Amino acid sequence: MHLHNVESLFIAEIKEKVRRAQYEALRAVNVQLIDLYWEIGKSIAEKQAENWGKAVVPKLAKELQKEFPGINGFSVGNLWLMAQFYTEYHSVQNLVPLVREISWSKQITILKRCKDNLERQFYILATKKFGWTKSILIHQIDNKTYEKYLLNQTNFDTTLPEKLKKQACLAVKDEYTFDFLEMADDYSESEMENALVRNIRNFLLEIGNNFTFVGSQFKITVGENEYFIDLLLYHRQLQSLVAIELKIGEFMPEYKGKMEFYLSVLNDTVKLQNENDAIGIIICREKNRTVVEYSLKTSRMPIGVATYNTSAKLPDAYKELLPGREEITEKLNEFFLRGPAM
Repeated sequence: MHLHNVESLFIAEIKEKVRRAQYEALRAVNVQLIDLYWEIGKSIAEKQAENWGKAVVPKLAKELQKEFPGINGFSVGNLWLMAQFYTEYHSVQNLVPLVREISWSKQITILKRCKDNLERQFYILATKKFGWTKSILIHQIDNKTYEKYLLNQTNFDTTLPEKLKKQACLAVKDEYTFDFLEMADDYSESEMENALVRNIRNFLLEIGNNFTFVGSQFKITVGENEYFIDLLLYHRQLQSLVAIELKIGEFMPEYKGKMEFYLSVLNDTVKLQNENDAIGIIICREKNRTVVEYSLKTSRMPIGVATYNTSAKLPDAYKELLPGREEITEKLNEFFLRGPAM
């Protein structure tokens, strides 16, 4: 090996060691801080249970700020959050082991914005697994990522090998939020496609951080005929091409046949030897869930059908479709036992 390459490799290894040490140091500090806040919250909650007056918390905040002037976090509001954090989490079996996994500010974001404990578990573990910043975490919660992953409609269980099916299911949401497009009420499919390409960063953030953009109106050739896939992405974790078809109306069963054709051609003419078979996602304005279920049942190609919305607001009826708590728990266990897929 050339001396320059050896030196570069050595320097890269040292840099990686420094990064790991920095991460471990930050994690150790976070664990100590969360431990402290947990104990303070526990003490306050216990005193409240003994009918101590609320005035003790402002007094405690004042004394702590005076005794430790260089340490932030001892405001009245933060002390009450510590008590709430302990009160709501200490008796929940699936949450107690997770209290030290992410930063305090992210924990409080989840505490305030999510009331269901399984939903809280999802966002804590997802934040840790995917390294979400606080702003991305807020974006994911506002866009109802938890609900959208639980409700997605695909046939991946029957069309993909065991090593890929669960990761692939997590790569497709039931509904995508394209509120960043700011389009008029009347638009064509090509106009929406162009708008998504112009806003590619926001589009990929909504689709998932393991996707990369390959092209729009991607040309495939069969004989003397040319065909064009609306959007072609690549999923790094799945090592699969992902064809996306955009429809501004309701899902129709014939869309499945067209997607099967695209996937077959991609597998034969575009897919590299080391890659897995291509996956299709049909994104429509609306869908009848029963029609989608019957359509996908007869397909041998991996296809998911999703809807899109130009508003971040989730319809109230949507939550009623969520599965039972045992099934949700099973899906969350599958989510975090597998590698990154979002």
